[in-house]
Amino acid sequence: MCGIYGRYNFDGHPVERETLSVMSDTLKHRGPDAQGYFIKGAIAVGALRLSVIDLSQKANQPIFSRDGRFCIVYNGEVYNYIEIRDELKEKYDFISNGDTEVVLYSFIEWGQACLDKLNGMFAFAILDIERQALFLARDRFGIKPLYYYVSDKAFIFSSELKPFKYVLEDKKINANIMYNYLVFNRTDYDNNTFLEGVKRVPHGCAMTVEKNTYALHPWYRLGDHLKKGYARPEALKDDLVSSLAVHLRSDVPLGVCLSGGLDSSSIVSLLLKEFPAVPLQTFSAVYGKNIYGDESEYIDEFRHILGQRLYKTSVTADALLSDVRDFIYYIDEPVGHIAPFMHYQVMKLARHHAVVLLDGQGADETLAGYHYFFGMFFKELLYTKQPYTLLKEIFYYCLRHKSLFGFASFLYFLLPARTKSTIKISGNNSLSRQFLSQYRGDETIPDMLYSSTNLHDSLLEHFEHKLEHLLKWEDRNAMRFSLESRVPFLDHRIVEKMLASPISMVIRRGENKWILREAMKNILPEKIRNRQDKIGFDNPGAQWFREQQFKDFIYALLHSDNFRALPFFDQQRCCAIYRKHLNHRIDASRQIWKWINVTLWHDAFIKNG
Repeated sequence: MCGIYGRYNFDGHPVERETLSVMSDTLKHRGPDAQGYFIKGAIAVGALRLSVIDLSQKANQPIFSRDGRFCIVYNGEVYNYIEIRDELKEKYDFISNGDTEVVLYSFIEWGQACLDKLNGMFAFAILDIERQALFLARDRFGIKPLYYYVSDKAFIFSSELKPFKYVLEDKKINANIMYNYLVFNRTDYDNNTFLEGVKRVPHGCAMTVEKNTYALHPWYRLGDHLKKGYARPEALKDDLVSSLAVHLRSDVPLGVCLSGGLDSSSIVSLLLKEFPAVPLQTFSAVYGKNIYGDESEYIDEFRHILGQRLYKTSVTADALLSDVRDFIYYIDEPVGHIAPFMHYQVMKLARHHAVVLLDGQGADETLAGYHYFFGMFFKELLYTKQPYTLLKEIFYYCLRHKSLFGFASFLYFLLPARTKSTIKISGNNSLSRQFLSQYRGDETIPDMLYSSTNLHDSLLEHFEHKLEHLLKWEDRNAMRFSLESRVPFLDHRIVEKMLASPISMVIRRGENKWILREAMKNILPEKIRNRQDKIGFDNPGAQWFREQQFKDFIYALLHSDNFRALPFFDQQRCCAIYRKHLNHRIDASRQIWKWINVTLWHDAFIKNG
């Protein structure tokens, strides 16, 4: 796992070492073990390395081909690198035992077609020194980040946004991205970022840069690979075991992020059963007994097996207040709620014990883990004229979950796009009327994520437009503490089969993730396998924001010159909303978090960047 960066000056001027030093310094948390760069006139590439596979200096970057024509800077893990290396070893002489050199020679051998062979998470740049050309690529689902900026002067790329705040002459907020964040709670739904002009290389895309031109080339489209789904739960279990087997490839200590939910608990249970020789350790965030969102009773289902290798960190209001600026800086862009901070705290704990962490991220998108997916399922049953099945599934949903959220989502999804927007805006009454009137009508979220007529298309759209914001904080939180985070549920072999499976494998009789629950029979503790109450990201943030230390902090923020200068919020309305929150009349914790997040992010990336 690493941080990569580079610059291509279109005007032919040599790249200055000082520019590379600034970019490297802002990414040093991603690669504390080694760093290096290569300059050839107007082009330069660099990397900082976190050593995970092949800890020797031979695997440090940049890595050059034996003939000296190509060099690579690379971030990620290609888990099947051993098998690919075996294909290439008769033709190429390898000097290292890691995957970076395998990716380089794969490109030399097969060109862009090499990407289809790679099973893993990656973002890399290969420089053809002879042609003075760059080739960049990103993995299928966007697990590893890659950003770029293009002007008439240069092409610049990096693993994170931080370097751009130093190399851009004029930093501006992308107001439309800010609007969709504040109104719809969505980020990373397209290739724009909160920094105007800085974009993501789209997931599943490659990029070429030569002379003064650049071009994007899609190399993977998930919808083109949905050919044969799962016919039985046991097949999913077998594929998960296969995925875990390659995700365990590491030369450093390994652990698992354990939330107490179905997904991360399935990873732990399969590791205990199928890989007993692995010295397993887990890391969890808890809040305290009887505090809203605490998952201790489910996490402790593994206590009798793991004993002292089950590590917990207690997250409090004081911890959030103490680390909030650090968290906002390292997460790169505003996030919609404080749940990613809990993950940040897990990584902060894990850094003392492990270097590689497995996480359950991605299962909710393939297995309809969010409860609003029930609403999309109900919509499909209505549109396909299955009234009896619709009524039956609504009944079972209400019976199992004792909630109307799925039904409320169903009604919301039936509304016209503009009405959806109106509802969202009415729930964000702290926003400036001028800001709303200026950008309303430009929103894309209702049509992008909520207009599907069936569950299959909705899941596919989430992979295209929603998953990436989760993967971003998965990456940033881990890398903040120089850790590598791996997501075995996002093995493309599993994703392609799962999204090609009948909907009955996903939702059945009011139960989501049906195929995973069946696959984990006699493996996962029944208390976890059968739980239906975990909607996701529950936390006591609402109460934290009522505690005295946050009361002082929030009132100071709301009356600060920095907050007043932002064009997004109505300061008087914010104060009135906060008073209602303090009096327990409403739960405004998500709005309050956005006031905090946007103000501190603006200070770090725009005002003082």
